[in-house]
Amino acid sequence: MIHLNVKIAAAHVLVILFWGSAFAGIRHGLEGYSPEHLSFLRLLIGSIALVFYAVLTKMILPEIKDLPVIFLFGFLGFAVYQTALSFGEKSVSAGAASLLVSTSPLFIGLLGRLFFGERTGKNYWFGAGISMIGIFLISFGSGGGFGLGIGVSLILIASLSESIYFVFQQNYLAKYGALPFTAYTIWAATIFMSLFAGGLGQEIAAASPGATFSTIYLGLFPTVIAYFAIAYITAESGAAEAANSLYLTPTAAFLIAWMWLGEVPSPLTVIGGVITLIGVSLTYLNAKIQAENSSSEVKG
Repeated sequence: MIHLNVKIAAAHVLVILFWGSAFAGIRHGLEGYSPEHLSFLRLLIGSIALVFYAVLTKMILPEIKDLPVIFLFGFLGFAVYQTALSFGEKSVSAGAASLLVSTSPLFIGLLGRLFFGERTGKNYWFGAGISMIGIFLISFGSGGGFGLGIGVSLILIASLSESIYFVFQQNYLAKYGALPFTAYTIWAATIFMSLFAGGLGQEIAAASPGATFSTIYLGLFPTVIAYFAIAYITAESGAAEAANSLYLTPTAAFLIAWMWLGEVPSPLTVIGGVITLIGVSLTYLNAKIQAENSSSEVKG
């Protein structure tokens, strides 16, 4: 008999909807804001909301010795990720961007291999090769030809940056907890992005109410609530369970972009997306097999 954990299921729904909607929200926000101002304002709104959360929960402050690492993670996981993604979406559709970001398991597997000696079986490399074919098709469908256009390249950089954040944060998650550590890194990223604060007031005054609403939405829901939901899933069921949400996010992103922005993906983008997700799924299957083998070896 299948036992449904309602809280875990609800958290998955929140992650899929809010992260899926982020790509359309960015495209809409870019109609009134530059990529760097959109990223800064989004993080600033999220940071303010997190201050209230920190006060209400009496969140502890991080140790001074951990601040350099926290700032590095904030820079990579939020400042670089969100800014590169925003610049990339100037030329790449919301749906295609979500597919490219979904390649993060490829980078996570490669980083685990390079830095932690984790095994990557044939499924991983086969899946990575298939995903590269899909990425080139998405690039072509986005107008970049069969090379990697600048928009596609920037979104892949965003995916790599986010992957580094997820791979190396484990010790600090264990030390501080997922929610406090996420808050620390978002605050750190906001400080970095404040370098682009100049001219923001003029953009806010000139932007349409819709673009400003999209930015506020991005700051509160995809940036804060979705990260809290994924942290809850990770804490309750592990990283593998949390990763399951990522495979449905592109589907939600395509549907939301169609309803919100009227974006209709090209056939080549859809084909490339299916191929990419097949490749990424193979890498996930490889990771699951490796985990099961390691567990069997420990038991033996």
